[in-house]
Parts: sequence; C-alpha cells; structure tokens
Amino acid sequence: MHRKGGSTRLGKGERMGDTTTETLLKVAQMYYVQSETMDAIAHLMGVSRSTVSRLLKEARERGLVRITIADPNRPLSRIAELFRKHFNVDAHLVQVRPGASNIFRLDQVARLAASVVSDAVTSGDIIGVAWGTTTSAIAAHLKPRDVSGVTVIGLNGGANSQTTGLPYVGNILHRFASAFRGQEQLMALPAFFDDPATREAMWRERSTRHILSVRAECNVALFGVGGLDAELQSHVYHSNYLSKEDLDSLQRDGVVGDVCTVMLREDGSYRDLEINRRATGMSPVELQRIPRRICVVSGLAKAAPVLGALRAGVATDIVIDEDTARAALLRMNPSLRLT
Repeated sequence: MHRKGGSTRLGKGERMGDTTTETLLKVAQMYYVQSETMDAIAHLMGVSRSTVSRLLKEARERGLVRITIADPNRPLSRIAELFRKHFNVDAHLVQVRPGASNIFRLDQVARLAASVVSDAVTSGDIIGVAWGTTTSAIAAHLKPRDVSGVTVIGLNGGANSQTTGLPYVGNILHRFASAFRGQEQLMALPAFFDDPATREAMWRERSTRHILSVRAECNVALFGVGGLDAELQSHVYHSNYLSKEDLDSLQRDGVVGDVCTVMLREDGSYRDLEINRRATGMSPVELQRIPRRICVVSGLAKAAPVLGALRAGVATDIVIDEDTARAALLRMNPSLRLT
C-alpha cells in the first residue's frame, strides 16, 4: 500500500552530495518501516529506482539507519566489540552450523562478503580485488548492481613459472566487473619476480606505472588471507607460485600467510622478508591508503594469518565465520571473555 502525505520529491537542484536529512529519513521510513518497494518509492518521488537505492545507502552511511541482527543465545556483538577494540575493524560475523565442511564454511562467508562489498560500491569507484580462492567464491554470489563508471583492477600479479595465470585471475575480475557494469584491468605481471631487480625495473616501465597509478586510486579493496598451513589451501601455495626453496624459507622466517601475496608473520611484520621484495601485490602500508578495505576469511586454520593481517592494519572490515573469529581472539589472548 502506498502512503500519501507531504511531498517527497527531490528538489530540482538537489544532488546526492547535498540530499537533506529529511529526505533521507522519509525514504528510509518508507522502505524499512512501511515496507514499500524501491519501485514504489521511486514512483512517489519521481526518481529512478537506482536513485532510491543510493538514497538508502546514504542514509545508512550517515548513521540514520542502523541494521542489527541479534541472537540472544549467541552473543556475537561481544566478538564484534573485541575486533573493534583491538584492531579497529568492523566485524561481519557468519554463523556456520557445527561440523560444516571448510568448503561450505567458505561459501557461507563468501555469500555475506558479496553483500558487504556490493553495498560498499558506488558509481565511479575503483575496486581492487586480490585473486584467490576466497575472492573467486565471493564472485559466485555477486548480484548485478545498477551503477556506472566502475573499474575493477587486480591488486596483485597472477603469473607463475608454469602458466600466465591470466585466465584464472581474469575470470575473477571479469565477474566483478560484470556485476558492477564496469571494466576490468589486469596486472599482467607475475605474482613474484625471480629477482628484486627485475621488479624494480618493471616498476619504472610506463605501462606498469599506469596500472600502478590506477591501483593506487582504489576506493574499495577486497581480499582474502592466505594461510601457509590452511586446510582449504590458498591458491598461491599449491599452484606453482612458490618453489620448495621459497616454502622452506617462509617456514624458517616464521611466515603464517599472506595478503595480496605479500607474506606476513603472526605479529604483523613483513618489511624484512626477502620474498616481499619480489612480490607484486599491495603491501599493508599501501593498502592502508584505501578508504574501505574488506578482508574475508574462513576456516579455523586461518587464526594465525588473520592475526597477522589485522596487526598489519590491512582492513577496515572483516567478514569472518564465528568459529574462526573466536579462535583468532583466543589465540591473541586466551583469557579473553567472549560471552
């Protein structure tokens, strides 16, 4: 049923950037309280459905709408509170049934992550995506968005000593670009160079400088956390990206995993690792320049890599299953009270 009342049409000169609080509240009330559809609201306001979607998003971003899901029997809010306190991240927690397989767990986390990243993207954004098992799973759950001018760019190179890696990486980026009606840009580089000097030389090439400049302008970044000993093994550790000598070196150096193929220890350190001089992925300090950074993790074996990633300051948001979140917090401090 459509409610009648005062005019809710946008003024002729009113744009998204200066939309009044009154208008946002009216739209939010119609949608969340009165259960009007976006199409009905668009008709009442004399605007497009995509405008209504953007107004609802702005209402959430301004804090006029707050959506919470509370289960009194499972105090997830306490876990989210601890992630905010210790790592300054917003935790999006996923409950997974006991005994679920790692594949099912990843699928459930990827489903929520697809929604989180979709809500984060607006027209004209540059979205950085790090290829891997996790982002591939997220891509499968993306739903088309009515946005324009979006660019999807790889956060790290994908070639290795056996293959170009481009079909695998390109497919992931293409699915994100298709969902956001945008275009994708590959980093046509290896994940790791053989020699740091080669990387330095490539970084001076005009074509590489161009792609790096686009990458540096990302508004949103999406990435998983690779685990050196994860049960559902990360793509980088089993697909010819690292030699046996590399893997032995990582073990000796105390590496627990990676973000964007930049290796990390559990304490968050990474700068002194020799392999990172050859890596093409964004380092934690480079990631920190991106306003919205969505880290997605599933699986109990990722507890140590998660701590390394969060201590390195890579994320503003983390989408994670509840069991892994608990494991990471208790690994950090076994005496924490999680309930």
